[in-house]
Order: sequence, then structure tokens, then C-alpha cells
Amino acid sequence: MTVETLTPPPADAAAALPLDRLLRPRSVVIVGASDKPGALGASVLANLLRNGFAGDIHLINPKRAEIGGRRCLPSVESLPQGVDAAVLAIPRVAVLDAVRALAERGVGAAVIFSAGFAEGGEEGLAEQREIARIAGRANMVVEGPNCLGMTNFIDRVPLTFVETDARPLGNRKGIGIVSQSGAMACVLSTTLASRDLGLSFSVSTGNEAASGVEDYVDYLIADASTRVIAMIVEQFRKPARFLAAARRAREAGKTIVLLHPGKSSAARESAATHTGAMAGDYQLMRAKVQRAGVIFAETLEELGDIAEIALRCPAIPAGGVAVLGESGAFKALTLDLCEALDLDLPPVDDASAPALRAALPDFVSVSNPLDLTAQGLVDPDLYYRTLAALFGDDRFGAIVAGIIQTDPVTVGIKLPPILRAVDDLHPPKPLIFAGLDEGAPVSDSDLAQLRQRGIPYFPSTERAFRALKRLNDHARRDFSEDAAAPLPAPGLPSEGGVVPEYRAKQILAPLGIPFPKGAFCTGIDEALAAAEAVGYPVALKAQSADLSHKSDAGGVILNLRDADELRAGWDRLFANVAAHDASIRLDGALLEAMGERGVELIIGAKSDPDWGPVILAGFGGVTAEILQDVRLLTPDLPLPQIVAELHRLKQAVLLRGFRGAPALDVEAVARIIATLGRVLLAEPSIREIDLNPVIVYPEGRGAVALDALMLTAAR
Repeated sequence: MTVETLTPPPADAAAALPLDRLLRPRSVVIVGASDKPGALGASVLANLLRNGFAGDIHLINPKRAEIGGRRCLPSVESLPQGVDAAVLAIPRVAVLDAVRALAERGVGAAVIFSAGFAEGGEEGLAEQREIARIAGRANMVVEGPNCLGMTNFIDRVPLTFVETDARPLGNRKGIGIVSQSGAMACVLSTTLASRDLGLSFSVSTGNEAASGVEDYVDYLIADASTRVIAMIVEQFRKPARFLAAARRAREAGKTIVLLHPGKSSAARESAATHTGAMAGDYQLMRAKVQRAGVIFAETLEELGDIAEIALRCPAIPAGGVAVLGESGAFKALTLDLCEALDLDLPPVDDASAPALRAALPDFVSVSNPLDLTAQGLVDPDLYYRTLAALFGDDRFGAIVAGIIQTDPVTVGIKLPPILRAVDDLHPPKPLIFAGLDEGAPVSDSDLAQLRQRGIPYFPSTERAFRALKRLNDHARRDFSEDAAAPLPAPGLPSEGGVVPEYRAKQILAPLGIPFPKGAFCTGIDEALAAAEAVGYPVALKAQSADLSHKSDAGGVILNLRDADELRAGWDRLFANVAAHDASIRLDGALLEAMGERGVELIIGAKSDPDWGPVILAGFGGVTAEILQDVRLLTPDLPLPQIVAELHRLKQAVLLRGFRGAPALDVEAVARIIATLGRVLLAEPSIREIDLNPVIVYPEGRGAVALDALMLTAAR
């Protein structure tokens, strides 16, 4: 089943696993309790006590009668029935037996710190599978193995050995963290907490034996305290389920921000050894996940920055960005950086921005970015007036105040009018305060005043611009799912395998894919008649399911200009293939009219076993393998979005006309892509379709696919 045909699960999909017993436990047992400093069991107990856990705490240590005045039980079998959550602070060799015993006692969840399971070889993988089997039979949540546990900040419950002071969320909305890496979950928690951002939950999923990131995302979507979900994921083990969850999050007004290591081959190999994951195709995954509504971060720093803006600001920034600056050099640097980022800075002038003109002194020109000079130091109300004008300008979806801070006196002059503008005007668009001089003495009180008003503070404008670019792209993306209905393809073979070019064209042409005029011929007399019908010159192409690369075998002969050349070409075609491989039996030859030259593109489609169908489109020709100038598109994109994606190709200037050449018929290419997408949605048995090359002509004259190859699965 492809991803697109799945029925999204209901909002309470996480109810399939009793995640409350892990994430909001009323009773906890520490298997491997200890009072030895640095021991995992000792750290978990200290965390629970430090954070005032009010539920029952059971300790298991067969060598101790008590720890810290608390009774120790000798074994899991001594536990009362129905403890909510167990923390296994024991060596790997003891884990499997402990999980069996916990299941027998009706324990609802288990956190397994130990490593050496799926990532450690066949024996560890077998044990991890047995853990999953036991958990499934007992409906028990297992977090890990190879994880650092979880922290519930709402109720102050840290089931982790990392020293944790779970600052309560209170009445604020928070960020939920879901990470396959325990270390990165801790780093991100520390980063966000240092900015006074509320956290709801932080979950480290590790090897995901019996619960995965999809389960916890489902839970956080349903959690009223969580507004943003920040994720660090090396592999999605249940892609279809995650895509459905991402769509539900978007519909619920919750933002998911994802950091996904694995673009490089080295990173993919590391993922396999780190969490037992085998990372899939990064670009394919990214196309699917972005289409579902997830925002991608490129770095850990970006992940925190994007999450902060999404949580703190009144709305996701959309539209152009206005930059309020105080330096001509900063203005030039901003223009350079934002051009490189392709971040929209709508231009303004005296005529188009009268309110801004009225707010500024005569010697300050109206522009974006603005250069207020040092005038604000003698006229602090300038910041108020300028922000009032920018808040009221619909061309701007966000404002970055790039402020020179220098010293406490300077900050004391500039900050009050900025705060007053927000207090008085209640802007519906984000204002981001970004210092130019990192390390300037900005007090905790100043930061608190900004953050209390929903104003993120960044020590660098570059970070603000990069985060805004990600958020802007997300806000402008069209998530409508009103693409044309699936398009069945009659005539697909039932046996599966390679479908030769002539059959692929017979199947696809009636559905709207344009090909050259031509005919499949089994003899020279048929070929002569077909040539008269389509007109000379013609091309001959050998046809066999065993001959995917015809040119390598001399199976393509071009520019046959009359009947005599066609007869000679027919004989030469069959002789070439026989000389290349005598075992290949040709079905016949495809005769087609020679077309005029144009710009070569490639369009390919495949159904990935994990992520479903996806389409590749880009420039072909001799530079195709060198530049790899392609875009990956989901098959449900509306036509305008397909056109927009084609214009994001590196060589897109060629599509728009270059050095006097006419603009090309991009919409005709987009229609081919849209048709292929509809076919893939209707026919899951199609594994691949390759149209290469596709020749695109000037605007209004269309495009044509010269070759077609199809691979199908048995039905």
C-alpha cells in the first residue's frame, strides 16, 4: 500500500500503547537500584527525589535490604502487581529476563538503558526482537534499549540517569522533544531550557524495540501542553504512520521541526551502528516529510532557533522580512546574506511606504534593510515610530531588529521604546531581537522582558535569518491535497518485470504522456508503411524486455531519410543486437519520427517500499550525472507547485529563456509529471517509470518524451 492511500489514524492513535504509564507514571520501580555515586540506578533515584515524585518508588537489589532508608526487594517477582513504569539500570545480559518478569507482574512500561542489542550484532538483534515480542504480548511500552530515558516536565518526572531539574511548565505551552539519540535529546533540552522555553516532554527512543518516534509524536499531538515538537531522527521505521501523524499535527496547529542526520554516506553508515537503523534515501524522505508539513533544520543550532520562534511568536512568520538596522555596513552584509539564503526582503521607498517615511528623519532613507544610523540614541522614540510603521505594512510577515548593544547604557536607551511598541500595538506578526555584537552585556532582566512579550532574542542576526528562511518556506508551502484523482493504467502486465519501450508507450500515451509519432513493427514491410504515415526522417529502436540500454547494443539508428535507408537500417539494427548478445530475442522495432532539438530533461518515477511513490525531475544531457540538477516531488502536488519546483532547479534560468533564447513550456513538463503522479497513485504495482530524455520546446509548443521504460511487480 502506498503512503498516499492510507487512511490517517484518529487523533487518539497513541491509545494503542499505554504511553501514560511511561510518561505520566504513578508508580516506578528501579531494577538495579544503588546508592553508589555515579551508578545509573542511584542517579535515577536521586532524580525522582530531587523533583518531588509523589508516587510509589520500588527498589530492586538482591544484595541490599534497603537504600537510603527505603526497602529493597530481592527480585522483580517480589513486586506488587501493576506498577506503572520500570527503569532497568542493569547490564545487557540481565535485561531479557527482567523484561519477562516485568510483563508477568503487569508492569506497564520499561525504560532500558543498556546498549548492545540491534546495534551490536545478530545475538543482540535476536534479544531485541524477543523484547519486542514480550512487550507486544503484554501491551507493555518499552523505551529503548540503548536510550537515556525520558523526562516529563509537566509533572516533574525524570526517568533518566542524567541529572535533571525538571522545571515545571506551568500554564505555558511547551516544546516536546522526541529523539532517537539520547545525548542529543539532553543537549537540546539544555539549550531550550537556557532560553526560558517551556518543555513538556523529552523522550529518547534509542533502538525502538517496542515503541518509536511515531508513538510519541502521536502522544504529543494529543497533549494540550505541547505546541511545538522538536525531533532528532536518523531513520523513520514506520514512514506511513509518521506522515499521517505529521499531517494531523499540521491540522491541529502544531509545528514539527526535524533534524535528520544522514545526508552523507558516512552519516548513513554511522546511523546503522548507532541505533540499529539502516538509513534510507535522505532526499526522498525529505520530499515526503516536508510535503506532510514538517520543517527541516540543517543543524542542532537551527533546530533550537526554529523551535523557539515557532513557540514564542504569535504566528509562524510568513511573507517578507523587514530588517531594522543601525549601520550601513550591516545593511550591505544583510543584503548579501539574505540573497544567498533567498530570504525575501521586500523593497520599499518613499512612495510605497509613506508611514515609514513619516516616521524617519529626513536624512534616513526609506529602504529594507533600514539604516537608522545612531539617531536612536538621541531620539529613542525613533524605534517606536519605525516599528509602528513596519507593524502596519502587510508586505512584511516578520521584523528583525538588528540592534547594536555595546553596553548597559546603550541597551537602556534602545530597549524601552521597542518594548513599548509591542505593549501598545500588539503586533500580529513576529518581532525578533537580534544583537549585532555577541557578548555585549545584555542582562537577564532585559532578556526576560523580551521573552515575556513573545520576542525571541538571538545573539546574531545570521541565526535569525536562517531560522526565518526555514519558517517562511514552510508558511508559503501549499499543503492542499486537491490534486487530480488517481489515474488507472489499463494494460499493465500481470506477470511483472521490465516493460519494453513500445509497451510502456502504448500504456502511457492514452493517459496523456506525449511521445513522438510512431508505430511498433515486427517486419520491414510494417516499418515502411509506418514511415510513410509518420514521415521521414525516422528513428528505429530495438525492442525487448531484455534490452534496457539499447544504445549500448547498437539498438538505436537515427535519421533514416528514405525507404532504402530504412531497409538497410532495419538489417543493421538486428545485426548489431545479435553481435552484442546473441541470446537477446527482439520483439521487433519501434519506428518514430525524428523530432526537432530542444532542451533535454529527465523525468523518473518510482514507488519506494517504505515511503511510497515519488517523482524525480531535472536537467538531462551530458551534465546530468555531474550536476545532479534534480528535484524530488511527491505525486500529489498540484500543477502550480510542480511548476514552482521546476523553477527551483539550479539551471532553471534555461527554462525562463537565457541569452535571447525563448522561455520554455514548463507547464507542459509539469503536466507530464502530474500525470505520472496520478498513475503511480492508482497503480502500486508500478515500481519505476523512466522518461529519458524529455525534450521541452518553447512556450506553447509542449514537450515530448523520447524514451520510456517501466518496471512492474507481479499482480
